[in-house]
Amino acid sequence: MALKFKKILASRLLHLSLYHLVRMYSLTFRLKVVNEAEWMRYLKNGGHVLLCAWHQQFFAAIRYFKKYRIYDPALMISRSTDGDLIAGIAQLTGWYPVRGSSSRGGRDALKEMIRRLRKTGLAGHIVDGPRGPMGIVKSGVIRLALAGDAVIVPFYITSDRAWYANSWDKFLIPKPFAKVTLRFDTMIRLSKPGSEEAIEQMRKQVEDIMAEELKG
Repeated sequence: MALKFKKILASRLLHLSLYHLVRMYSLTFRLKVVNEAEWMRYLKNGGHVLLCAWHQQFFAAIRYFKKYRIYDPALMISRSTDGDLIAGIAQLTGWYPVRGSSSRGGRDALKEMIRRLRKTGLAGHIVDGPRGPMGIVKSGVIRLALAGDAVIVPFYITSDRAWYANSWDKFLIPKPFAKVTLRFDTMIRLSKPGSEEAIEQMRKQVEDIMAEELKG
């Protein structure tokens, strides 16, 4: 039964149906995008960019992020059954899913993310991973940005009306016809670390910057 359920979640028909459902639902949002020009200019001039978000907030960005498919960006997604769904939708949106997380296949996934970030110049990352805890940035984002020679660009979603799921991350879903703002933060440039302590300091820096934008 579990194997059959996993096959259903991995089916392209289901992914297509959910993808179109998400797109149609997102069309109801009155979306405003803020501070995109700075990092886009940096990317077009040959820089590498790592877009980062809390797990709580990525849903409302899915439709708009299809805009970046021309860069063939990569996104790390867990090997869980939930991850199968997200990977299918991400692929249809034009993002390349790299499967793995800190609990399963993380090392190989990080290597592949680094390779693709260096090649294409653009990637995305969920900073607190698929399981949290909420508000804690994992060190993988720092290692990925450093190895990919990339700036970190956090982005946040706010909505004047939203539901919050009863989940570890209080997952945010804007209500139909809500005013939704997608705001990109200032680019974070990391210095080359000399130790694990330096990586931890940078991880905490990113966490402190992004923590103020958690909702619910």
